Order: sequence, then C-alpha cells, then structure tokens
Amino acid sequence: MTKLGSILVADDDAAIRTVLSQAFSRVGHDVRVTSNASTLWRWIAAGDGDLVITDVVMPDENAFDMLPRIKKARPDLPVIVMSAQNTFMTAIRASETGAYEYLPKPFDLSELMTIVSRALSEPKRAKPDARLEEQAESMPLVGRSPAMQDIYRMLARMMQTDLTVMISGESGTGKELVARALHDFGRRRNGPFVAINMAAIPRDLIESELFGHEKGAFTGAQSRSTGRFEQAEGGTLFLDEIGDMPMEAQTRLLRVLQQGEYTTVGGRTPIRTDVRIVAATNKDLRTLI
Repeated sequence: MTKLGSILVADDDAAIRTVLSQAFSRVGHDVRVTSNASTLWRWIAAGDGDLVITDVVMPDENAFDMLPRIKKARPDLPVIVMSAQNTFMTAIRASETGAYEYLPKPFDLSELMTIVSRALSEPKRAKPDARLEEQAESMPLVGRSPAMQDIYRMLARMMQTDLTVMISGESGTGKELVARALHDFGRRRNGPFVAINMAAIPRDLIESELFGHEKGAFTGAQSRSTGRFEQAEGGTLFLDEIGDMPMEAQTRLLRVLQQGEYTTVGGRTPIRTDVRIVAATNKDLRTLI
C-alpha cells in the first residue's frame, strides 16, 4: 500500500485515538497518537508529521494556546482542531489562531477524512498568526446543533475577507445577527456598521438614501446629504430585505459591486468606496429572477 502523509493525533479520549488511528492507517497514513499536548509539541518541534488532528481541551494545555506556537515553528503544518465546546467563539478562535479547520464533536469520520485529504493535497501556505480577544459575554450567536456548527465554520472562513455576502432565511431567524457577527469579529470591526431596510424606504428615495444627493438634485434637496455608503466607509453596509430593492436601484448597486464606485444623486464625479456589503432577504431570489 502506498503510504500517504503522516498524521499526529492528540486527544485524551482513548476511544477517539483508536478510531482515528485505525481509520487513517487503513487507507495508508502513518499515524501517531498521544493523550497530551506536551508529547504532541515534542513531535511537532522535531519536524514530525504532515498534519495534526487535536482536541482543544487536553490535560496539560489548551490547543488554542499551542496553535500560535505551532504556526510560528511550522507555518505550513495544517492543524485540524476538534472540540465538544461547540460555540460560535470556538469556531472563531480556531480560525483566528490559524487552524486549518474546526470540527465539532461528535464528528463525522468521513467528513474528517475528506478534510484531511484536502489539507494534505493543497499547496503549502502559511496561515495568519492572529488572536481574537475573548468576548464570550457578548456573543451574538448560540446553539450546538449541526446546522449551527455549519454556520459557525462558514462565518469563521468569511470574517477575514471582504467578500460580499448574501444571507437568506425566514423573518426572525437572525439574519442581522449573522451580519453583525461578520462585522464585529472581522477585520472591519473598527469601522462603522450601517444597516438599512430596503422595505422601509419609499422607492423614490432609495437611491438618495444609499448614495446621498447634491443640493438641488430634486425638489426639497436644499443641501448636500450623505448616503449610507459614505456613512459606512471603511466598515460594513447591511442591506436588509434586498429582495424589495427596486430594479433601477439594483442597477446602480451593481456598479458599486463591480467597479467599487458610485455617484451621488445629482452628482457627476464618481466616488470610490471601501465598504463591505452584506445583504439579507426572506424571499426566494431565484424564483423572483
């Protein structure tokens, strides 16, 4: 059998060590297992292993305290962390401390094996060594169900990017909480978070609300007014109920998404914008299209 990459497993649960050792050895990996962090660190410091699978809480050290050390010593070593403490903060800390992936316990073995295969086949690249300050008392999201775990992991991947995000779900399911989490725990956390509900604004005022207007742009425009894009500069603009946005305003928004610039109502000079857009809707946009 062709030998694949070697895997280091650290978990104080003997049953988990046995399952992982047997499963990965069966498909051709060299596997070494330990019940403590000190042994794991000794192996890593010696240059052993192509990938690490570790529990977060171990008898002698927390994996999140080890990760910055691991990333500094071996930045290309993928580390998969698992935890029974399945909260939003666990997923965020895993991402911020440089973990390749986070899996809640009980984990799905086939999913774990897929993640390991992907991690070992990807080009080696360093992960950022960053720490997120503990803010458990202000956590916006709670829940331990598999569906919530998927959301936590997806958010953890999205937080350090500026990608535009669409959040869909029925009214009352917490779409704005997700948007706030993306902002409050992302790299734009020091910028403003500006929210606007498309369904609550008269159609003929939406463009002015979003992009601002110049003096005299329309009847009643007695002075220049800033729009939500200008107010959200450097931060996040949350467009709630985006499915209620008029078509003509969608056209102008598309230019912002594509070109990163807009003009005020009545203005002529394009304005560059540095705003992350997060949108939400309770409608089926595919059906509407």
